[in-house]
Amino acid sequence: MGKRRSRGHSQLLSTMTKKQKKHLRDFGEEHPFYDRVSKKEAKPQICQLSESSDSSHSESESETEQEHVSGYHRLLATLKNVSEEEEEEEEEEEEDGSAGGDADLSEEDVGEDVSVEEAAESAETQEDMSLADSSKGRAGEEPPGASQNSSEEFTDVKHESLFSLETNFLEEDSGGSCSQRPSQDPFQQHINKELKEKEIQAAASSPSTTQQLKWPVLGHLVFSSKFQKMETFKPPKDIDLKSLHLQKPLEATWAKTNSQFLSGPQKSNSFFTPLQKELFLIMNSYRDLFYPERTALKNGEEIRHVYCLHAINHVLKSNAQVLANNSRRRSQKLGVGEDDDFRDQGLTRPKVLIVVPFREAALRVVQLFISLLEGDSKKKIIVSNKKRFQGEYGSDPEERPPNLKRPEDYEAVFVGNIDDHFRIGVAILQRSIRLYAPFYSSDILIASPLGLRTIIGGEGEKKRDFDFLSSVELLIVDQADIYLMQNWEHVLHLMNHMNLLPLDSHGVDFSRVRMWSLNNWSKYYRQTLLFGALQDAQINSVFNKHCVNAQGQVAVRNVPMTGSISHVLVQLPHVFQRMEAQDLASVIDARFHFFINKILPQYRDAVMSHTLIYVPSYFDFVRLRNYFKKEELNFTHICEYTQKSGVSRARHFFLQGEKQFLLLTERFHFYKRYTIKGIRNLIFYELPTYPHFYSEVCNMLRATSRGEEATWTCTVLYSKYDAQRLAAVVGVERAAQMLQSPKNVHLFITGEK
Repeated sequence: MGKRRSRGHSQLLSTMTKKQKKHLRDFGEEHPFYDRVSKKEAKPQICQLSESSDSSHSESESETEQEHVSGYHRLLATLKNVSEEEEEEEEEEEEDGSAGGDADLSEEDVGEDVSVEEAAESAETQEDMSLADSSKGRAGEEPPGASQNSSEEFTDVKHESLFSLETNFLEEDSGGSCSQRPSQDPFQQHINKELKEKEIQAAASSPSTTQQLKWPVLGHLVFSSKFQKMETFKPPKDIDLKSLHLQKPLEATWAKTNSQFLSGPQKSNSFFTPLQKELFLIMNSYRDLFYPERTALKNGEEIRHVYCLHAINHVLKSNAQVLANNSRRRSQKLGVGEDDDFRDQGLTRPKVLIVVPFREAALRVVQLFISLLEGDSKKKIIVSNKKRFQGEYGSDPEERPPNLKRPEDYEAVFVGNIDDHFRIGVAILQRSIRLYAPFYSSDILIASPLGLRTIIGGEGEKKRDFDFLSSVELLIVDQADIYLMQNWEHVLHLMNHMNLLPLDSHGVDFSRVRMWSLNNWSKYYRQTLLFGALQDAQINSVFNKHCVNAQGQVAVRNVPMTGSISHVLVQLPHVFQRMEAQDLASVIDARFHFFINKILPQYRDAVMSHTLIYVPSYFDFVRLRNYFKKEELNFTHICEYTQKSGVSRARHFFLQGEKQFLLLTERFHFYKRYTIKGIRNLIFYELPTYPHFYSEVCNMLRATSRGEEATWTCTVLYSKYDAQRLAAVVGVERAAQMLQSPKNVHLFITGEK
């Protein structure tokens, strides 16, 4: 039945002229002069959404559906996403071939003979073909990701109707839930909040109002906002899932998905851990959040679960609102200016961007999405391209070399597939998820900073695109500290291109776009969730500069009472030398000149051999390496770009004493965690980014202890601009004394019995 109708529609389209098609596209019906259905007058059709998404599409249901949806709507759906240029150039060729396929997809949208599961399966089988044959970006050029087997396409014209919410006729069980108690649902309160021009101007010039609170688990919080006065916000003791306004089926699936963290002294009626409860209350209020205590070893997966719940909840609510408005538009005849109530979209479809460092993290996020949507084992959702995804993002345990002795935190971070160049679009449909969806047909984008940087491009590059970032409503940056070790410039580049007005329209229906998105105010509605393992000035800068959510910002600001120096096990004197700098811009030069004039002359004697110089910044490393070469000092060096053979030679020469100095970069230590043997004198050119690196490097001295412990030395350079790193190493109280003291040299001795 369905294929016969498709052929009939295709033949009907092929006999129509351009003007007839344009009239059909604009008005939803054929021109009266060419109207072939002249016996009956077409009446306004009413399409009601079913109460349950699990209702089967039987033949009797499909027959009744035919009465509710006219043939014009099905014809319109086939032409909705075909541009006028394609019609002019490929009118005769494309309509006979692809129009029939689009008609099949439109029938699935109507809900006639083809079920959702069958359509998703067909989409999976045709995935590789659709990616290869889809349009090549803008103006007929290849998209930026074409070099990678066209795995990241941006548009998919042939199969767009399967993912287009504007022409989606799927029966959705939660379509009407978006209108329930809109005054209480934080999602509705957030997106329906109307800012005024005066508020935007005032926020640009006025300082933030701040409030400090202490929560039971998160600790010391700083609430700030430029748009409203902060209200006292305290977490309740008990949480009712209904009060959180979770979209179906999340209320039922969350308890099962999160059960691994609830074993132990948790209450039977509690579905969140204490940490998850407080984090989700802030997320669900749509405030920006910066949580700098996320570690892969302790609470990493716990936090990943809760932000995935928030992300999928946001997408389901957004899509349910669009589908409900689609139904309302079809059920009533709108006049001019009567469609402002249906503004429910952005300028582009992607709503959520999740930035993670490695493919393994992306794999876990997608697995969480599947488990959150799947629920009971009886209701398996269809995941298209799942096998391809597991092949590209999974890992083979046999590939990992055995017998590697690394710290536990290293094993937790570098687990699975650690490739850092990837991007993938995820489309959420009814009872199905499509992986590798074109970016402009995706609801959720999961990518690494490098993967996004190669798409966004730079000034002057021909192949670049960042329009898909224009309407991101939820930005999640997980494991932000790792990007400091990869390339922080990619993160800054991404933030500078967030929520800009798109250069192309991408087929958007402007009558459905929210006014605050048209006004280029999307950044004031974007919620940013930032998770990391440490307090760092660069991460704080991004949060303070680029997070301007009108709902306000929340930052966790717990100070470390005890520093990592307490974990140094060797008996070692630590000499902290403070250098003076005029301003932040002059710190780099001041540190270099202080080192070569005050520190290095003390270590030039042959007696001070076996000196390791730990350099956090690669730029400082290059500067020191060039200076050592110029002065013809006896040194060797190891950085993250050194080949394995060069690393072995450098370690051997340093251990045997053939090289007096060894320059070591922090990024090499982060990625390799080698134990450097033969250290007798240790210099920290700058305090480490990770505080536990300080104790790790100091404890390397005992790797080759030959009775020379009494001659070991450790020198650390710091300035007043290193307050955060200093507090993480020595503790906040000692750091305050060291920064305010008139003395420039401070001594600590560890390992005393």
